[in-house]
Amino acid sequence: MGRGGYLGEFEQVVLLAVARLDEDAYGMRIRAEIEERAGRRASIGAVYATLERLVSKGYARETDVPGGSERSGLARRFYALTPSGRTALEGARDLQDRMWAGLKLKTERRKP
Repeated sequence: MGRGGYLGEFEQVVLLAVARLDEDAYGMRIRAEIEERAGRRASIGAVYATLERLVSKGYARETDVPGGSERSGLARRFYALTPSGRTALEGARDLQDRMWAGLKLKTERRKP
């Protein structure tokens, strides 16, 4: 699974958001995608910290794009899934599938 090994749950969620957003994957859009699709709040700090960790693991790459007049010239940092990131996500999905295969969760029995 690449240099970073195991993907944590939030790392998976962030990478999936990056993959879904494709060319429009930047911090605030990633955060909004997570909140909309996962139904959970995500601080922008946690999103950026996770993105930096994923870049250092080689699962995502970042590119700064100069901003236009609407951003007063401020650059925006975009993220993209790398081939290693795709492999890591597929590996995480395969692991989940293997662990769930054939499992039937038992209902809790009440003691008399």
